[in-house]
Amino acid sequence: MQISILKSKVHRASITEANLNYVGSLTLDEDLMDAANMIGNEKVQVVNVNNGSRIETYLIKGKRGSGVCCLNGPAARHGAVGDIVIIITYASMDFEEAKRFKPWIVFPKEGNRL
Repeated sequence: MQISILKSKVHRASITEANLNYVGSLTLDEDLMDAANMIGNEKVQVVNVNNGSRIETYLIKGKRGSGVCCLNGPAARHGAVGDIVIIITYASMDFEEAKRFKPWIVFPKEGNRL
């Protein structure tokens, strides 16, 4: 049996930009992506702590060390600069493997720094 399980999480990043006129996605500082074992184009769930919004989109690598966390395109309607978000990815794996799996969890500091 295959189940979906938490793979990675960036817990409580701050939105730095919301760009409605972009094609769509979430741009995230590559340092945060690496620390959370996330990759470009990976499907993510973005949970906005401030307004309760939950959306699915994909990741775009942001400039390393920039602290960027930008909602792009339609996603920009789900958050404002300064809102706190949780960025989550999931993996599908065998039930027994999932029992042993340890997710990557990152707790950014001010400015979305490691």
